[in-house]
Amino acid sequence: MAAAAGVPGALGTLRAGRARLVAAYCAGIGPGWRLPGSWTGLPVGPAIWARGWTPAAGGAAWRRGYSSEAKTEDELRVRYLEEENRGIVVLGINRAYAKNSLSKNLVKMLSKAVDALKSDKKVRTIIVRSEVPGIFCAGADLKERVKMHSSEVGPFVSKLRAVINEIANLPVPTIAAIDGLALGGGLELALACDIRVAASGHGLPFLSCPLCRGTQRLPRAIGMSLAKELIFSARVLDGQEAKAVGLISHVLEQNQEGDAAYRKALDLAREFLPQGPVAIRVAKLAINQGMETVPTKDRLEGLLAFKEKRTPRYKGE
Repeated sequence: MAAAAGVPGALGTLRAGRARLVAAYCAGIGPGWRLPGSWTGLPVGPAIWARGWTPAAGGAAWRRGYSSEAKTEDELRVRYLEEENRGIVVLGINRAYAKNSLSKNLVKMLSKAVDALKSDKKVRTIIVRSEVPGIFCAGADLKERVKMHSSEVGPFVSKLRAVINEIANLPVPTIAAIDGLALGGGLELALACDIRVAASGHGLPFLSCPLCRGTQRLPRAIGMSLAKELIFSARVLDGQEAKAVGLISHVLEQNQEGDAAYRKALDLAREFLPQGPVAIRVAKLAINQGMETVPTKDRLEGLLAFKEKRTPRYKGE
């Protein structure tokens, strides 16, 4: 907390708020549990963040290990599943040492991956998940942000906003598998997906900040009044509370491997595979367009004509 308070201006306020949010999360887990890094100023032993995931009994023989840092090319893992899962693509965020925060490099990699996926007709469903236990995405990388020149901040925020919008506009179903903390831009990344699935054992905090249309997508998901309440208060919701307000579709108890949300997302993606790909794309487009308020010239002309009690003069624009 002291480290966050020492940062001047709005950035210090944001970091202090996140420190309080994470402290609340850790308090719900139990005594002695702390997140690594600068949010709380209390480092954690390497055993927690270098741990691996082991398969469930009878599962596939694989194990993931996590080092303190990942190569930049490994910060986003794109996997095209095969056999009965053919058509499902998994985007796995892998920045353990930075709590999966959104850096310039990660945003660039996301943009490149999304650009390739949107034109790939073989892709049927996309799952966005974390490859790091306990964290979905901690929002923007504030350590990197504070080192940016003022001239770099605007372009970075614009790029991040564009990437999240590109994910929202993907033509196929997208599922956010939230197996850990989703803070700020991390929640907004999840909100850009069509479906959100979360695992909750000790509580799953969410915090939405005014960035990347999060203040517009959240009201569409849970209603304007409740969205304002959550944003104004920066309230912490656990998985059950998030489901109750409609923020997520499914909430599950976390499993021993730490991937309960991902497994549920995979089950949902498999349900979509037998359906007609063109029909699903058209359905998603129709739903998305129906939820958008499009200020076309003809629409504005119709409103003006109604106000003036005259016949509208439409021009097909």
